[in-house]
Amino acid sequence: MLDTGNTAFMLVATSLVMLMTPGLAFFYGGLVGRKNVLTIMIQSFVSMGLTTILWFVVGYSLCFSGDIGGIIGNLDQAFLNGIDVNSLIANAGIPTYVFVAYQMMFAIITPALITGAFTNRVRFGAYLIFITAWLLLVYFPMVHMVWGGGLLQQWGVLDFAGGIAVHNIAGMAALASVIFLGKRIFPDKGPHSIPLVALGTGLLWFGWYGFNAGSELKVDTVTAMAFLNTDIAASFAGIVWLLIAWFIEKKPKFIGLLTGAVAGLATITPAAGFVTPTSAAIIGIVAGTVCYFAVSLKNKLKLDDALDVWGVHGVGGFIGIILLGVFADISVNAAGTNGLLLGNVTFFLKEIAAVVGTSVYAFGISYGMLWLINKVTPVKVSNQDEENGLDEALHGETAYEMI
Repeated sequence: MLDTGNTAFMLVATSLVMLMTPGLAFFYGGLVGRKNVLTIMIQSFVSMGLTTILWFVVGYSLCFSGDIGGIIGNLDQAFLNGIDVNSLIANAGIPTYVFVAYQMMFAIITPALITGAFTNRVRFGAYLIFITAWLLLVYFPMVHMVWGGGLLQQWGVLDFAGGIAVHNIAGMAALASVIFLGKRIFPDKGPHSIPLVALGTGLLWFGWYGFNAGSELKVDTVTAMAFLNTDIAASFAGIVWLLIAWFIEKKPKFIGLLTGAVAGLATITPAAGFVTPTSAAIIGIVAGTVCYFAVSLKNKLKLDDALDVWGVHGVGGFIGIILLGVFADISVNAAGTNGLLLGNVTFFLKEIAAVVGTSVYAFGISYGMLWLINKVTPVKVSNQDEENGLDEALHGETAYEMI
């Protein structure tokens, strides 16, 4: 039976998650130099169109229809075949079309997250090929395995809103792209517009309530807990990052506060609906600390992950899954389980095994894709185009008048 309240809530949640992709474009756009703003932003916006088409044609079906070996779905619901206005997600009472749209928004933002790592270096055509192949070979199988009745879900692995299925695999793909492409010849001098970064962070933070709370697919006590946990973790992580940076770098930097908040949001994502607010606060503290030093390690290793996608999303998603294995509490969510602190060692070990295995898979497949694409068409831009700026070189447009 249709539940109009849940349906209304999920339509709002879907809209919030959609808003995260433009938010990401602003966040990344502010962090790059003036000559590359439009290039990084179009990489987010084009995913809204391209991923929607792919999701409609085969994506939804490969994620949520049938099962082939526990790895991927089938094509029975390609082009949304077999779904009509009367189809419902039974346990939530929402139209299946709403669920299709909600999950589509996750698919849109996930490959866009990767783009921050290889900013100023990738040709647009190669990028389009990459995200298409990445969705088919990495994202869709992961979603099926984690949420679509596949291998990891059957095994008892939990991931409330995308620690594995979104953030960690995007972060590992980012790391693979950085290693494959190498360093920029002409690195940006620094963020060209911190206000744009702040705007993007605000949109991401706002949208994340739909991302996490909406993952319950209905309005209940778990929805409320996931909503609250999202804000608590982001706040603790942002302040912890700010304080660490203040101590080490001698000044409290706005970029640090904003980046720390995003790290907290990524880290709480897999655990949001399975842990208490106290645990969410601890997760936020750990996120702000570990992700800060992950970025510092990246810098020491001279890996040119331009906008810290691995250090924030990859590491955040990774430790979020592990901390879910530690803090999960069945009293919060009867559909969950207890974690290590409540005596469930087996679940803790399963979460570790799952996130390690999927990290290796996402890194290996992503690197292999880039290698193969590069055999067909050059992935990296020319040195001249990089020096001139990709906005003009690739797109014939500029964000600002250059004086």
